[in-house]
Amino acid sequence: MRTHRPGLLKPLVALLGLALVWTPFMAPAQQAQALPDGLALTPPMGFNNWNSTGCAIDEQMIRDTADLFVTTGLKDAGYEYVNVDDCWAAEKRDPVTGRLTHHPTRFPSGIKALADYVHSKGLKFGIYTSAGTLTCAKTMPGALDHEETDAQTFADWGVDYLKYDNCNNQGRPALERYTRMRDALKKTGRPIVYSLCEWGQNKPWEWGSDVGHLWRTTGDINDSWQSMLTLFKTNAPLAPHAGPGRWNDPDMLEVGNGGMTATEYRSHFSLWSVMAAPLLIGTDLRKATPETLKILSNKEVIAVDQDRLGVQAKVLRGDDGHWVLVKPLADGDFAVALFNETETTATFGTTAKELGLPKRAGYAVRDLWQHRTNETAGAVSATVPPHGTALFRVSADDDWWKSPPAAELGVDLPQPAVGIPGNLTPAGRSFTAKVTTTAQGRAPLIAPRLELTAPAGWKVKQTGRTSTPVLTTGRSLTAAWEITPPADTPPGTAPLSTRLSYRAIGHGEQRQSTDDTLIVPKAVPAGTTQLSDDDWAWASNGYGHVERDMSNGGAKGGDGKTLTINGTSYAKGIGTHAPVQLVYYLAGRCTGLATDVGVDDERDPREPEQGTITAEIWADGSKRADSGLRTWQDPALSLNADLGGAQYLRLVGTIGPDTNRYDRIDWAGPVLTCTS
Repeated sequence: MRTHRPGLLKPLVALLGLALVWTPFMAPAQQAQALPDGLALTPPMGFNNWNSTGCAIDEQMIRDTADLFVTTGLKDAGYEYVNVDDCWAAEKRDPVTGRLTHHPTRFPSGIKALADYVHSKGLKFGIYTSAGTLTCAKTMPGALDHEETDAQTFADWGVDYLKYDNCNNQGRPALERYTRMRDALKKTGRPIVYSLCEWGQNKPWEWGSDVGHLWRTTGDINDSWQSMLTLFKTNAPLAPHAGPGRWNDPDMLEVGNGGMTATEYRSHFSLWSVMAAPLLIGTDLRKATPETLKILSNKEVIAVDQDRLGVQAKVLRGDDGHWVLVKPLADGDFAVALFNETETTATFGTTAKELGLPKRAGYAVRDLWQHRTNETAGAVSATVPPHGTALFRVSADDDWWKSPPAAELGVDLPQPAVGIPGNLTPAGRSFTAKVTTTAQGRAPLIAPRLELTAPAGWKVKQTGRTSTPVLTTGRSLTAAWEITPPADTPPGTAPLSTRLSYRAIGHGEQRQSTDDTLIVPKAVPAGTTQLSDDDWAWASNGYGHVERDMSNGGAKGGDGKTLTINGTSYAKGIGTHAPVQLVYYLAGRCTGLATDVGVDDERDPREPEQGTITAEIWADGSKRADSGLRTWQDPALSLNADLGGAQYLRLVGTIGPDTNRYDRIDWAGPVLTCTS
């Protein structure tokens, strides 16, 4: 955790490649001793409050969380650690003993009493400090040069888990600092899981297994798609370094905090599970929705994470944003994650042969989100929606034939233009939805039939056949519908459902379905407007929220400052963070956009090398203006783009050759000109 800015590293991933910009490497230190203590033989599971509350924490929340672990079934699902992050201690140490003491108002009962309460629920208690003079929030002392005192204090309180951060470390070598706390913890004699929150700066995967049980491989996560994606790409290539008692940690879960869609949260949970990452809930469980709890308590997905073989998934490929990850399991099965990073639906997968399974006539494939088992002749593939993940457990058991044949089902919505999501469906404009099913099983699909359901009142016209007598292995059936939302359809989201039904020999009638969400965009108004006053149709931002008339700020919405580029301030504009895309629906009636662009002055002056971006303006599939590379030292640059006839405007911000730290892009004083 770092309060100055969650540092998202820019991974340059090409299949399994990785390039990172590291801080200076640690100084040499004595060879550390291994930890053969039998702890964390599977990735730790539990809760940490920081992602949802920051310093707004008190003992009642921790007690409530322990209660909810029991009443919601999370404890039964495997979650056991209830961890308190920063801000739990008083500002100064006890003047007599030199020990840390509890914060008098946030934790009036004391930490031992809180740990005892958590233990009374059959759970374990975790705590936080930093390998520096202060913790990251700077509200309490760190443990640097107080390791033995603090370790013994934690042991006396009954602490079971320590998160050891990296702030205010005085420039002292990481290995030295983290090893000293390891030795202090061992000296107490209490079994304490030791989490090295070193942010991946000194490649802890190369030395962490001798020091702790898990180590952060990344900067801090925030509750956004781009952040989660960046951390996944950073952590995925490090699979060879993980194993029982030694885990790569791409940071805590954001599931349920509201910054991503349900599809993206399922991907987040799936990817962390196949990567054998710690599963530490980061949402306030007192506010958790049923959908959030359903994701977090999926025991079949958790079983992949907690598999006793302890292997992190290997990336088979990540071509064009279509990722195939494979994780061998202790019983001989394989977990397969098919992750679609892109903005369009895609069909892709692998085969039993590529997985290395023994040759069989058929295989059993269990969908861990749909909780359905089918047999396949060898293909393991799926039609995956944008930002979605299909997660399977593949088995070569001899009883594969006891399950009905697998059938792939997906809908294709054509992109209106390059970079424009296919689910944008303006009122009054027709589009074609193609639905395809492919027989994957050894047994045929008998009388397969495809159906599509659009929102009530929408015009739907079938343009091809929807059924066939039989589909054998590898054969497909595609049906198409022309769909038109009424011209008076209000802006917002709308459901689109597809269904496949077929008969399977020995298994009777089979049904499966998919659900997609369409977006009916609001057209920008006529005349001349400030673009920051208009509604965008779709957005993807690299950090935090897209902000109106303020800079990007931090992770929370509305926390920006005055838009300022190299000392010049603007009252109107849009604050973003690279990589970013903003899409506006123009309906073909706009002529031009004029805006200043540049890197916002909201940055850390201690990091002068950071803050390089490009800003681009696209009209449908054509780039109409490009800033070229801009740095934080450059003044604002004026861009003028001809938008004549375009249906969509797309603002694109990319990161420069460094990391994407402080790549806050201001679209300052943007004026959009449209006809009536």
